[in-house]
Amino acid sequence: MELNNLTAISPIDGRYRKQLAFLDIYFSEFALIKYRVAVEIDYFLFLADKKFFNISAVLRRHLIAVKENFSLADAEQIKQTETITNHDVKAVEYFIKTQLEKVKAAHLKEWVHFGLTSQDVNNTAIPLSWKDCMEFEYLPAITNTTYTIANLAKQWNTISMLARTHGQPASPTILGKELMVFVERIQGQITLFSQIPYSAKFGGATGNFNAHHIAFPSKNWIQLANEFVENILALQRMQFTTQIEHYDNLAAHIDCIKRINNILIDLCRDIWTYISIDYFKQKTKKGEVGSSAMPHKVNPIDFENAEGNFGIANALLEHLSGKLPISRLQRDLTDSTVLRNLGMPIAHTILALKSLEKGLGKLVLNEEKIKTDLENNWAVVAEAIQTILRRENYPNPYETLKDLTRGNNAINKATIHKFIDSLKINVSIKKELKKVTPHNYTGVQAKY
Repeated sequence: MELNNLTAISPIDGRYRKQLAFLDIYFSEFALIKYRVAVEIDYFLFLADKKFFNISAVLRRHLIAVKENFSLADAEQIKQTETITNHDVKAVEYFIKTQLEKVKAAHLKEWVHFGLTSQDVNNTAIPLSWKDCMEFEYLPAITNTTYTIANLAKQWNTISMLARTHGQPASPTILGKELMVFVERIQGQITLFSQIPYSAKFGGATGNFNAHHIAFPSKNWIQLANEFVENILALQRMQFTTQIEHYDNLAAHIDCIKRINNILIDLCRDIWTYISIDYFKQKTKKGEVGSSAMPHKVNPIDFENAEGNFGIANALLEHLSGKLPISRLQRDLTDSTVLRNLGMPIAHTILALKSLEKGLGKLVLNEEKIKTDLENNWAVVAEAIQTILRRENYPNPYETLKDLTRGNNAINKATIHKFIDSLKINVSIKKELKKVTPHNYTGVQAKY
């Protein structure tokens, strides 16, 4: 069958293509070729600028135009060459050499890919595409999601809510603060992520500039490579490498994304649970159905979809971060085939973020249910009462409150106040204790 959204094997290129098509400029075969071409051209122009050879203004303009206007037709030409070379980077080299011929610069062809091995190109092209995607797509997306959660936290910063530890009623909390827990966690991981360099390898077949040095022994190739990678490509060059990059910093990025996904899975499950106990309703849309059989259903599918896609992303991220830093001796090819899937977990992560944002936008607070739950759980003020009694040096306050409340489902306001009245304490302390309710026993929170 002809490839389209219905025949694609992966749902990323099928069912979800419309939502994720923008990622193809970073992770498709076309994108990889385009970034390779950019590295090769930048390196060629760098050598020219360092006076290894002279180029005309016409050639410079032409190569810059090739890089900036790289087209699908150009990529197809390179793929056609690859059917002959059976080597993807060599096909890129030949493509650039043909570009030199077009402007009568064939005498400079052998400066294309000078001294390089394919991994000098791959291990700069891939970090470049990864860096661009992180800075232009992923980080803005996760930041926007964090803002959405923070805005909901501010909106609900006065909503007292029954907390649940071990699934059981516990000391009340503030709904907004519970959302800020996730905001703080995500922001912490974004800070860690931003401190991890985008690293690259650039040093010849086994990382020692063998070919470069034998051709030009008087040149400081380490300094030149550092300048090219760090000043021209804006990546951090690793100084001691095999044929390939270490991938340790890439693995660190991946693990950080995985941790953020775990945090958001945690959020999805919490919101799902709040919906299940009716703390949230969900906005409905005319024409939509929640079940093929049960007309009343309004399912929390956005949070379920988000959780599922975060999970798939993390499974892939786990393999990437565990596999990529491991390579036999000076290199094996396992990193190459694995790296071709680098975009998959990012696509699932972005898809999950979209579902999460959609779900958050449909939430409608059911404040009546939240208040009813608090009113039905007066036993949670036992902690407050026993703590004040401790302050007053009342004998065995914890044990006394335990005997009253533990396992007793009939605790209510009247029960608590009757108990307070029975205590042999000052009237002022009794008044203080009676002011405590499940609605106001919420402690203090940092400003948000």
